Amino acid sequence: MALKRTQVLIVGGGMVGLALACALAQAGREVVVVERQARDGEFPREPTLRVSAINLGAQRWLSELGGWVPTDRSCQYHGMEVWDADSFGRIAFSAASADLPHLGTIVENAVVEASLWQAAEKLGVTLVSGVQVSAPEFHEQDVTVQLDNGDLILAQLLVAADGANSALRAQVATPVIHRDYEQHGLVATIRSTEPHEGVARQVFLPGGPLALLPLADPHSLSIVWSLPVNAAKDLCALEASEFNRQLTVASDNRLGLLECISERVSFPLTMRYAQEWIYQRQVLVGDAAHTIHPLAGQGVNLGFADAHLLAEVLNGLGTLNGQWDQQQLQRQLRHYQRARKTAALRHIATMESFHQLFRPTNPLLKLARGVGLKVADQLNPLKDFFLQQANKLD
Repeated sequence: MALKRTQVLIVGGGMVGLALACALAQAGREVVVVERQARDGEFPREPTLRVSAINLGAQRWLSELGGWVPTDRSCQYHGMEVWDADSFGRIAFSAASADLPHLGTIVENAVVEASLWQAAEKLGVTLVSGVQVSAPEFHEQDVTVQLDNGDLILAQLLVAADGANSALRAQVATPVIHRDYEQHGLVATIRSTEPHEGVARQVFLPGGPLALLPLADPHSLSIVWSLPVNAAKDLCALEASEFNRQLTVASDNRLGLLECISERVSFPLTMRYAQEWIYQRQVLVGDAAHTIHPLAGQGVNLGFADAHLLAEVLNGLGTLNGQWDQQQLQRQLRHYQRARKTAALRHIATMESFHQLFRPTNPLLKLARGVGLKVADQLNPLKDFFLQQANKLD
């Protein structure tokens, strides 16, 4: 059994946890990351299904950390198109109109994680993978965590970055507001006969939105299709030719014929919001603190903003003999909690409004949606303001 002392222990080696580790290590903090899945920091050889739309603010930060991704595994998108199925309602955005280099980058989660893992190694972060942690023991000046390999880690702060079903959050009985959208998100990689031209597209269908996200190959895209649970399961089980037909119809044939070139996987869509993000010397970040509907693709950017602010407040703390003052630490953690809970609630409320707006099939409401989208499409200052806000690390 080995004993390791550190300032910060981060449980969870996903994108948000690793970005936080890099930001702390850059400022000279001692950091240990424990990830339950076995990792070696290598980029996945084959394409993976889960992708994210990383906004400009997050990209700039990740670049500063040395953890941005190679261009051959990512796609910058320069335009967005959103429309209502079987309606005249449509809105389009372009980077050029808002004087932006691009609107964001679609990239595989696993590629970002590998890039950040390598950056963390270079910065001297202690990375431990393939092990799990026991329930932490909290003390006045530190917290102790035992790994299932028998090692002990003694840290001044424990960061729960262990995802939507956070075990650390559950172990301290943190109350969580929960909203089941009664939908699954179906993800797959597809090919189109027409090139995507670096445009992210989303169509609102009666069952839920279908997002068509451009990948590095001009004819390859990742889809996220929000559907009622049984409909998602049925589509996953369909014969390939029939699935391709239904997908092409759902996309309004915007990119010609569509063909699925990967497995189809679905996962439940749920909103979660932890009511308290601090418990003694434990703090929540990313999906451990909140999850939102994926229809605007802002979930991971919200998590990066958590990590950015948490790193900022921790790196601003002075130490005495390598120890943080307990009162100062708690004061800074409360500042982080107030700011990020406010941001999370704002995003949750926005996503809920969109979700409710596009659910009804009442003809009058559908007409109102169409009119609203058409009017918004003609107001360039409003669209530009939205794009500038969406590309901040906030």
